Amino acid sequence: MGGRATTLSYMAAKYYTHFVTASAAARRPADSSSEWSGVVELRRPLGNSAGTRELRSLLAQSFDLNSDEIRILHWARLH
Repeated sequence: MGGRATTLSYMAAKYYTHFVTASAAARRPADSSSEWSGVVELRRPLGNSAGTRELRSLLAQSFDLNSDEIRILHWARLH
């Protein structure tokens, strides 16, 4: 048969995230917030078992922080 190559690609996955940044709280005045929420769009879905760790790492990279400086309060995949 014809040698058609099949390429599988992932659809972008969107997640609602609610998290705090620990180092931002230490650098900002007490009345300033280090709490964030919003939609994060990823190129591929998060893994089932390591989703929180993966998301924390990606958020930390975006904020130029260490992953232990991010505390995720809630996250959910949007459909």
